[in-house]
Amino acid sequence: MATCVENCRAKAPFCKFVINISQPDLANCSNCTIPANDSSDAAGDDVWAKIQEEAWSDVEEEPVLQNYYFDLILSHNSLESALTAHLANKLSLPNLMPTNSLQELLWSIVSKDPVIGRSVRADLRAARDRDTACAKMVHCFIYYKGFLALQAHRVAHRLWAEGRVAAALLLQSRTSEVFAVDIHPGARIGSGVWLDHATGVVIGETAVVGDDVSILHGVTLGGPGKERGDRHPKIGDGVLVGAGTQIMGNVEVGEGAKIGAGSVVLRAVPPRTTAVGNPVRLVGGKGKPVRLGRSASLTMDHTSWSDYVI
Repeated sequence: MATCVENCRAKAPFCKFVINISQPDLANCSNCTIPANDSSDAAGDDVWAKIQEEAWSDVEEEPVLQNYYFDLILSHNSLESALTAHLANKLSLPNLMPTNSLQELLWSIVSKDPVIGRSVRADLRAARDRDTACAKMVHCFIYYKGFLALQAHRVAHRLWAEGRVAAALLLQSRTSEVFAVDIHPGARIGSGVWLDHATGVVIGETAVVGDDVSILHGVTLGGPGKERGDRHPKIGDGVLVGAGTQIMGNVEVGEGAKIGAGSVVLRAVPPRTTAVGNPVRLVGGKGKPVRLGRSASLTMDHTSWSDYVI
């Protein structure tokens, strides 16, 4: 440990705080060899290594951040450890749900489910690659509420699947209150998902969201009303859903489709097609130019999708 501390001191002055860490699993830095007790291989975890590198860079540029970044990232030996601590701090309830108790609950799920770990990393890459405002993954990890809400949902969904309904609903409720994102724990969401801005996103119980999907703020994947059973949308891989869009009922949005901002979708959208408007109409896709002269006043009940696409 003495060697570790000396190596840390050589890298940045705030690493002196490592000496005072009481938990052995947190007394770690890039030069330490303490194994991570989680679902990832820390030595080969390129996402976690990049986040740590970006954290060092931010601290060097803004020394005032040293304690903040150390607590959130640099004192942890894995992405899973840092994430569960960060979420617990955000979602805990003073005197009712202490941070330590909530962190234990989150860790009990994340540490034993490698699928969650892989999805977390894919979500971070998605934000970096698709969000032009995201310069570093460490910023997404610390600040982006869409990312944090999605990770809280991943834990809630696992609890729901295990029949731990009360705990799952607790996480859903706190996530909605803190991040303004309401995802039912029964909803199934793939990896590489990007919730941009995320405020006002609502996803219902039987909704399914595929891999590499991008959803902007104010989007509802909702049910039709009083119906029960499988009643929410199914969103295919690679779909883009624009801000303020409402997709209602058990309808399918095909792989690679794009839904324009403010659209209302009540019927299926074919794969690799662009759809816009209220009610939504198709305006084309790859190799399918817009057909001019079609009026948006045509109702969905009397018009087929083929009427809009060549």
